Amino acid sequence: MAKTITQKIFEKHLVEGKFEPGKEIAVKIDQTLTQDATGTMAYLQFEAIGVSQVKTELSVSYVDHNTIQIGFENADDHRYLQSIADRYGILFSQAGNGICHQVHLERFGKPGKTLLGSDSHTPTAGGLGMIGIGAGGLDVALAMAGKPFYLTCPRVIRINLHGALNPWVSAKDVILKVLEIFGTSGNVGCVFEYGGDGLKTLSVPERATITNMGTECGVTTSVFPSDEITREFLKAQGREGDWTEITADEDAGYDRIIDIQLDELVPMAACPHNPGNVKTVQELEGMEVNQVCIGSCTNSSYKDLMIVAGILKANKKHPNVSLIISPGSRQVLSNIALNGALADLLAAGARITEPICGFCIGNSQSPQTNAVSLRTSNRNFFGRSGTKDAQVYLVSPESAAAAVITGRITDPRHLGMEYPQPQMPERFYTDDSMIIGPSLSSTEIYRGPNIGKPPSNTPIPESIQGVVTIKVGDKITTDHIIPAGSRMKYRSNVPEYSKFVFEIEDEGFAKRAAAYRDSGRHNIIVAGIGYGQGSSREHAAICPMFLGVKAVLAKSFERIHAANLINFGIIPLTFANDADYEQIDAGDEVIIADIRGLLAENKPLKAKINGREVDINCSLSDRQRQILLAGGMLGRG
Repeated sequence: MAKTITQKIFEKHLVEGKFEPGKEIAVKIDQTLTQDATGTMAYLQFEAIGVSQVKTELSVSYVDHNTIQIGFENADDHRYLQSIADRYGILFSQAGNGICHQVHLERFGKPGKTLLGSDSHTPTAGGLGMIGIGAGGLDVALAMAGKPFYLTCPRVIRINLHGALNPWVSAKDVILKVLEIFGTSGNVGCVFEYGGDGLKTLSVPERATITNMGTECGVTTSVFPSDEITREFLKAQGREGDWTEITADEDAGYDRIIDIQLDELVPMAACPHNPGNVKTVQELEGMEVNQVCIGSCTNSSYKDLMIVAGILKANKKHPNVSLIISPGSRQVLSNIALNGALADLLAAGARITEPICGFCIGNSQSPQTNAVSLRTSNRNFFGRSGTKDAQVYLVSPESAAAAVITGRITDPRHLGMEYPQPQMPERFYTDDSMIIGPSLSSTEIYRGPNIGKPPSNTPIPESIQGVVTIKVGDKITTDHIIPAGSRMKYRSNVPEYSKFVFEIEDEGFAKRAAAYRDSGRHNIIVAGIGYGQGSSREHAAICPMFLGVKAVLAKSFERIHAANLINFGIIPLTFANDADYEQIDAGDEVIIADIRGLLAENKPLKAKINGREVDINCSLSDRQRQILLAGGMLGRG
C-alpha cells in the first residue's frame, strides 16, 4: 500500500492504535524541546512524575524567551532549568545561544524522527522531514519520562508547490498564501505535507519558514520530504550522518490536494489582528511605517538576514523607522559577523538584539502608541506586541527591508534594485560551547522564591453548578486568555500569574472568578469558534483551573488547548447547536446535572442555562474521560 511521509513516520513510532484518521493513537517520542517560558512548569511536572532521568533519545532545554531578566524571577528560573538539565540528562542551551526552533533545526533535528516541544512552533522541524508537534508542558514531561504521546490520527493534506519563486517573493509569501487558502480555524486534526517539483528550489530554512507558520492554520504539524536539499543543509552543519531519505510513495492517497504555482505568488502581508487576514503588499502600499522587526523563529535564518543585508547595503534606514533585527541563533549571528553582513546591517541603522524571541512575544521592543509595525514573525494577535493599539503586519524579510528604506509599506519589487541572491556556505561556522551537557550527578536543584509546585485539580464534581463568568467571541487565543510579554516572569508562580487571566478581555475576570471559587460555585467560560488558538502555553488552562473554572463551552476548540484543558481537569464542551451561543450571556446561571456519571458512561449531556435546556457535546476518548474524572493527569497519577 502506498504511503504518505506522515504515515511512514507515524507508523514507525506507533505504540497504540493504527494509522486511521480520526482515531486516537499513541506514538513514541524520540526528541523533546522546551523553552524557558513553558519549560519551568514542564520540569516541575517532570519532577513530580518521579523518574531518575529522561528516557528520550534527546531532550534539550532552551532559554530564549525571558532573557531580558528584569527582576530576579527569570534568572532564578534559568538557574533552576540548568540544574534540572544537569541532574536528569538534558542538554541545556544557554540564554544567547538562540531560539529553540532555529537551533534545533541547525544542531539536533533528524529526518524521520519525532519531536515533541512545549512550544506551538515545534513543527518548524518539519522542514527537515521530521514530525514535530507542539504540546503542553505536561505532555512533554510525560514524553521525557518515556510515556507515549496521544493524539488524534491526522488526515493528510498534500500541498504541491510548482515552479519557482520570482525575485522579491519568498517562503513567507508561500505560507501566507496557504493561510489565505485555509484560514486559521477548521484545520484541527490535519497535517500539511508538501510535494511538487518546486521543492527543489527551496532550501531547508525556507521550508522551515513554511512549516513554522503552518501552526497558525491550526494543523497538527507540517512536513517536507527529506531529500538532497536536506542532505546539503545537514552537510553544511557538519551533520551529514544524520541524513536519511524520506519521501512519499508516488501513488499515496491524501484527504485533499492543493496546487500552488510559486511563480504566480506576489509579496503578501497578514494584516491586524490575525495571521489569516491576508492581503497583497501592493494593496497596502504607501502606509506609513513606524517600526520594522526582522527575526523570530520564522524568518531569522542565515539566508533571511543575508537577503536583508543585501537590500540594506549602501542604504540607510528611514529616520522615522525603528529597525530591530534578531538573529535566530548564535550560529547565524557569528556567520553574518564573519562575512561582513552584520557590519552592513549596523551601517544601515539596525539595532541588533541577542538571538532571542524578544519582540515576537511582546517582552521587548513594544512599538509606539498607534504604531504601524512590520514584523517577520508569525503572530500579530491584538496586544501581543505589548502596545494594545499598535497595528502589526506580518511580512517577508524582503518586504520588511523595503519599508526600512522608504518609511512606508512598499512592494519590494518596486525598489528598483537587483534582488540579492546570497549563496549558502558549504560549511557553516559552528560553535556549540553554549550548549551544556548533563553530568547526571546528584546536582542540587536550585529553587528561587518565585518557583512553586505544579498545582493539581480535584476530581470532576458530581454536578456543575455555577455561572458563566465570561463570554468571549471567535478565535480567542491563548494570548487573550493569559498574556505573555511582561507577565511571563510569573509562569513559575501560578497564584500570581492567575491574577492576569483574561486581562486583555476583562480586567475584572480573575477577581470575579476567584470570588465564585471561594464561595463554592463553579466558573464556566463560554466561547465561539477556534477557542485556544496560538501558543501552546498550558498556563491558559492551569491558571483558569486555579481560579475554579470547571468547563469551557465553545463552538469549537484548537487542538493543543483542548488537550491542555483535559490535562488539567477542565471539561471542553461544545454546543450541539451553535445558535445556542447567542442565547447565553455572562452572569447566567449554569447547571449540568450528574456530569460525573454521564461522562463516566459516555452518555449525552445537557446543560440548564438560566433554566433553559441546552444540548452539549463532549467528544472524548476513553483515556481522556478517565483523565477528566480524576481531575487531570496529575490527579490520575
